[in-house]
Amino acid sequence: MSFYVRFWGTRGSIPTPGQPTRKYGGNTSCVELRIGDQLFVCDGGTGLRELGEDLNQRGIHPIVGHMFFSHTHWDHIQGFPFFAPAYQAENRFHIWGTKGEGERIHRLLSGQMRTEYFPVSFGELSAHIQSETLAPDGTDVAGVFVRFINQCHPGGSLAFSFEKDGKKVIYATDHELDERITNPEESAADPEVLRELPDDFVNFCRGADLLIADAQYSDSEYEKKKGWGHSRALTTVDLAIQAEVKTLALFHHDPMQSDRLVDLKVDQCRRRAEKSAHKLTVFGAREGIELLIG
Repeated sequence: MSFYVRFWGTRGSIPTPGQPTRKYGGNTSCVELRIGDQLFVCDGGTGLRELGEDLNQRGIHPIVGHMFFSHTHWDHIQGFPFFAPAYQAENRFHIWGTKGEGERIHRLLSGQMRTEYFPVSFGELSAHIQSETLAPDGTDVAGVFVRFINQCHPGGSLAFSFEKDGKKVIYATDHELDERITNPEESAADPEVLRELPDDFVNFCRGADLLIADAQYSDSEYEKKKGWGHSRALTTVDLAIQAEVKTLALFHHDPMQSDRLVDLKVDQCRRRAEKSAHKLTVFGAREGIELLIG
């Protein structure tokens, strides 16, 4: 069974096209998972447009997809009106959320296509789009076991776990991990001390082959961004170490970070991971990278 992950948008908050962001990309959050012959999509930022174009070029008929939105802030839904497969009648898309949340996401996706904001109405989407509900203890979605957990973010957000045949991928963006550190005084006094995270989230991520996680800020940047709903990159590394994750993708890069600054962030995170006894691979998520899991 094949299990592929591809990054279509890795930027946070707002698209950042241009020369300074060519390496990691300027599109906002969108990640594709292809598990066997099933399509899963995490978030619908501006990267969703390019994913849609690519899906059409693959010659798949019909396209059936399962969509998971961490939350509905604009940088996570703004690509949906430009998602070409949604305009083709033979296609079908399932929008998954918690109880009542799937319907809410459906409503907000249609709301951003009101005439005040967009020239094409949601009603003109020809594909069959329906809301689905995830069970609190996990759901079988087309043969893939999917779980969710609540995250610390203004307005709330969800992390998702996808498991199949012993392989596990976590998508956990827009989460202020630093609000949940259980040893804040000790870790602040000594930079070498691991920042401990609560058992519920550590266990949710435990043993993942790939953790795609919010790592928007450096430690110095975070001092002015507390409460904004995003994590220090080094805290994300500490989570991955505690959860015994195999590979960590630093995700949701700040719009003010050039490729050079993201490189510095990645290097710093790798040095922290190398100090741990746990073997952890760290890289900066960037558009176009495709990974074979397992």
